[in-house]
Amino acid sequence: MKRLAILSFVMMLFSASYAQQALFGGQDIVSPQINSNNTVTFRLQAPQAVKVELTGDFLPTQKRQTPMGEMDAPGVAGLTKNAQGVWEFTTPNALAPELYSYSFIIDGVSVTDPNNVYMIRDVGSVTSIFIMGGGRADLYKVNDVPHGTVARRWYHSPSLNMDRRITIYTPPGYEQSKGEYPVFYLLHGAGGDEEAWIALGRTSQILDNLIAQKKAKPMIVVMTNGNAGQQAAPGESVKGMYKPSFMGDTRMDGDFEKAFPDVIKFVESNYHVKKNKANRAIAGLSMGGFHSMHISKQYPDLFDYVGLFSAAIMPREDVTSEIYQNTDEKLKVQFAQKPRLYYIAIGTADFLFSANTDFRKKLDENKYPYTYYETGEGHIWKNWRIYLSEFAPLLF
Repeated sequence: MKRLAILSFVMMLFSASYAQQALFGGQDIVSPQINSNNTVTFRLQAPQAVKVELTGDFLPTQKRQTPMGEMDAPGVAGLTKNAQGVWEFTTPNALAPELYSYSFIIDGVSVTDPNNVYMIRDVGSVTSIFIMGGGRADLYKVNDVPHGTVARRWYHSPSLNMDRRITIYTPPGYEQSKGEYPVFYLLHGAGGDEEAWIALGRTSQILDNLIAQKKAKPMIVVMTNGNAGQQAAPGESVKGMYKPSFMGDTRMDGDFEKAFPDVIKFVESNYHVKKNKANRAIAGLSMGGFHSMHISKQYPDLFDYVGLFSAAIMPREDVTSEIYQNTDEKLKVQFAQKPRLYYIAIGTADFLFSANTDFRKKLDENKYPYTYYETGEGHIWKNWRIYLSEFAPLLF
């Protein structure tokens, strides 16, 4: 008995010691610190570092080469080291309300902030984040309002011959309700997956807050994985924990559009929803806007609400899928059925601005009605969160 007591005590000490490992080497530093004048101070303890910089989307942009060509990218600012080996930088100006992301660059190596546990992944990059509250940014916060439920589900896609993962938001009170709800299908861009709109787009927070403010109707939001060759987000499929790549599993070749009825069938078989065109919406960003455009014209009886956020418009020249053929004829059929809302949103600095302008001219020439929403800046999540918060209140 005595030996058992001693063994239990030793195991308890070991467990407590193991649990404390996360504290070893921790920095007792506040970063980021939002100051009373809405400037923000960043700190990093790195006494041996020669040079520490900060990059973030609140800094002046600079041109950088990306897989999608030359684009505006977050700028860089230098930090100053004090006698204690702590590097520090304070933004010269107050920051406007927004969700911001940033990283440190220590002697040329990009790292997240060790004093900030709040991070998000975008394709293969992980950055630290913070929210400067106020204005529209309050939609991105978790506020004291009723909350919906976010579930990760698996469904079988006969068209793609695989089981696939999907993220579904149900509004507050759904579990207790016997009523039927409209459905909004929300699609991500190239390099994204079924986690993108929840993590980067703050979908659940935006919908919770808009519904609480009675600015949007309670709705189910379905966030698919738009990469037709991919089961699920990195680390969530049988492929295991691989490094994500921008276009690795992405094929804008018509397969995803052909398979989309599988998604609708799963949702309408497993959730109490309204199963008609007037209660279905589809929208997406970039590649997801491309998918939304071509799905909605391919199946003109399915969606009364269509949103193109910074959308790619036409396929590559080497893609020959019938999905992308006879575009003019399919648009004619789609608009003859008078969709309640056809919504186009884009930033003036977006590399797809010209393609969207040309597409709008086509709609104008044919007198097809649409709603246009324009912002500044480019192909960035800041804009896509804005578009979602503007589009959702127009639905149903």
